[in-house]
Amino acid sequence: MDGKKRANLKHGMSVAIVLKKDQDTGYLTDGIVRDILTKSPTHPHGIKVRLMSGEVGRVQEIY
Repeated sequence: MDGKKRANLKHGMSVAIVLKKDQDTGYLTDGIVRDILTKSPTHPHGIKVRLMSGEVGRVQEIY
């Protein structure tokens, strides 16, 4: 699924995000969605979420 569309995301989903500090390397962090932070229906770089671990980043993959 596409991590650029807010409608594809739900609380509790398993996703891979890119953290701000990892944007240049593209390293992905796996986790479970706690909060969806982006208010708009789409975002070209991925919807911003907070994981259960507290980490914040943009969704690159949805599992």
